[in-house]
Amino acid sequence: MEAIRRAGIKRLYKQGFEAMKLRDLADDVGIQAGSLYNYIRQKQDLLFMILSDIMERLHEGLSAELEGIEDPVEELRRFIAFHIRWHTARKEEVFIGNMELRSLTPANYRKIIAERTKYEHRLRAIIEEGNKAGAWSVRDPQVTSYATIAALTGVCTWYNPRGRLSQSELIDLHIEYVFHSFGLDISDASGPD
Repeated sequence: MEAIRRAGIKRLYKQGFEAMKLRDLADDVGIQAGSLYNYIRQKQDLLFMILSDIMERLHEGLSAELEGIEDPVEELRRFIAFHIRWHTARKEEVFIGNMELRSLTPANYRKIIAERTKYEHRLRAIIEEGNKAGAWSVRDPQVTSYATIAALTGVCTWYNPRGRLSQSELIDLHIEYVFHSFGLDISDASGPD
């Protein structure tokens, strides 16, 4: 199934949902089209499987990153570092996750949006914790979480790993940017990532 998932990501990224054909996907993984239907009945199943898997891996990765951290400043720093690391390492998946939402059935769309909302709520909870602890004073945690995620996710559309900035430098710059917008002293941005 992993081979089908990886090949499906490549096809969706290159061709888009409407243009891709399951017969071509079967060729990519070296099986007969009829055999592919044992795993995937239609393109919608493939797209939903891929997007569900992306969200599951995103949630698991963030949970591991934040495990045991109680300081909201450190949680924010780690959220930023994780989000950029994860998204710049998975450009194709992020593209599919953003561009092919429109191709989901209404029921599948609601399920994926619910998972995306859970992820956004993780950042909002960090912001609210920081407000309560007096680490910062963010007037609208919901809007701030949306804006922060949009700014961090946008990186993967232009980041080039062979460009002038390393992933680590990019993370440092974004931590500085977000911390500044939260009114934090930039010295609070230093720490392991």
